[in-house]
Amino acid sequence: MKPVNKTFNASRTRPRTAKAATPPSRGSRLGNLTRPGLLMVLLGLAATGIVARAAYLQLVSTDFLQDQGDERFLRVVEVPAHRGMIVDRNGEPLAVSSPVDSIWAQPAELLDQRARWGQLATALDMPLAELEAKLAPDIEKQQAGQKTRQFLYLRRHLAPSAAQHILDLKIAGVYAQREYRRYYPDAEVTSHLLGFTDVDDVGQEGLEKAFDAQLRGIPGQKRVIKDRLGRIVKDVESIRVPQPGQKLVLSIDRRLQYLAYRALKAAVLENKANAGAAVIVDVRSGEILAMVNQPAGNPNNRNELKGELLRNRTVTDVYEPGSTVKPFSVAMGLESGKWTASTMVNTAPMRIGRYMVRDTHNYGTIDVTRVISKSSNVGTSKIALSMPAERLWSLYKSIGFGAHTQLGLTGEQTGVLRHFSKWAEIGHANHSFGYGFSLTILQLAQAYTVLAADGVRRPLTLFKREQPLNPADERRVLAASAVRQVRTMMEMVVTKEGTGYKAHIPGYRVAGKSGTARKLSGGRYTNNRHFALFAGIVPASDPRLVMAILIDEPTGGAYYGGTVAAPVFSATMSGALRILNITPDDMPSMKIAGATAAAPEGATP
Repeated sequence: MKPVNKTFNASRTRPRTAKAATPPSRGSRLGNLTRPGLLMVLLGLAATGIVARAAYLQLVSTDFLQDQGDERFLRVVEVPAHRGMIVDRNGEPLAVSSPVDSIWAQPAELLDQRARWGQLATALDMPLAELEAKLAPDIEKQQAGQKTRQFLYLRRHLAPSAAQHILDLKIAGVYAQREYRRYYPDAEVTSHLLGFTDVDDVGQEGLEKAFDAQLRGIPGQKRVIKDRLGRIVKDVESIRVPQPGQKLVLSIDRRLQYLAYRALKAAVLENKANAGAAVIVDVRSGEILAMVNQPAGNPNNRNELKGELLRNRTVTDVYEPGSTVKPFSVAMGLESGKWTASTMVNTAPMRIGRYMVRDTHNYGTIDVTRVISKSSNVGTSKIALSMPAERLWSLYKSIGFGAHTQLGLTGEQTGVLRHFSKWAEIGHANHSFGYGFSLTILQLAQAYTVLAADGVRRPLTLFKREQPLNPADERRVLAASAVRQVRTMMEMVVTKEGTGYKAHIPGYRVAGKSGTARKLSGGRYTNNRHFALFAGIVPASDPRLVMAILIDEPTGGAYYGGTVAAPVFSATMSGALRILNITPDDMPSMKIAGATAAAPEGATP
């Protein structure tokens, strides 16, 4: 058995202690130093890339960046087109469109500016309560968590300077929009004919409505840049050029329109009448030179846009014409050959069935010329009854009664002309002196152009004729010889022995006829309510102008057409003949008138 080796091993019994730090190798030192450096290198490279990219974009891709920025502010906006002008035959403006600005808001933005509402209301010239009422629906929507409106008009059609004052307040959510507003230089003088447009420049009455499609322009479009406040800061490009509306050149002569309006208004006021209407027509061309009404309103003041003030009574209201149509019955008789200017007629009251036909005075037995100058109902009835009723009905139809004048005016009435088969004998007589049917003053003026044109009917127009009237458009209605005789008889009406002396014009021969028609009420004719009418031709020797006038229910004492309506003819035509430089055809009467004016009181010229 071997002995155990008890030799002591010092290394095994020595207690363990921490090893001494060993210096790192060269490779490990390089690895530890590279980590932060690498980070710095990467950051440097990133910074260099950013700078390079910025330089590239700023120097090389400028247009691209600009386009991207513009896309965020580019908007397509409408460019308003102004409405076409309406001018008279001489190019004088009757209706024009002037630029105005309308103030609008984006309620979502404006609701955050409540502290400035008072300032805004003052600038808008409206009570604060009114502004609050406009925004009330949006306040409710905002409180309910709903979307507010994107567009709200605050004030329409302000002068550009007034709108700019509001914009200068720089209230967020308040903007301006360019529009056009219609302006009528002659105000009430042309209001019934032209009509008016609404706040959106759309025709509502008269020519503005009848020819709205031609007058209305086509808006354009353009691309613009707007700032954050919605203001246009730059026009980028035009997409569509605005097209202005068509200009209308009327046959109306502004000077004659004013003369007729002034005379008609004076007559309506003087005679305390309900209303009045008058029309002037150029005999040779059929052009309407004036069309006026009373009462009237100013279309530039929207508070006066009322139907009663702006109704064109020359085409919308119908009347029984009374004695103004007697010349047609007489012309028919002359044309038939059964009657001549010297044929004698007994005008004593005449019974037809259970009715009596009588005159205002007993004229006894008179010739056909005096039937016209004295306006005899009995004489006219006897002439008409000597021929078939169909002949008178056909004549009235041929001169335009019971039909539109084809002018295209809104609200034009045809009047009433019943078929002759429904007349009976008393109806036949009534139709001969202006009762039992109705017409407009425009139709009466058209009929008198037939008497002025030697029996030829020419179409009427409200537009200036650039070319002479086509003979194919003319239609013979009565024999020229018969019409000329009647015109001579009508000259006697405007003498001191006739019923229309107040229509006379010194220096000119006037052919005319007055009329007085009782108004219907409850199916019966009244004794104290009348239409007073007058229609005339001047100069009678070579007719150029026709004028028809109506005064509705004069209550100033006088009510006869020769007393109430005839002075309107004289006052208007005296000026019109001078303006149009129409040669006088009765110089002796001018000399007599001048001598009378120069003679001292009580002296005999």
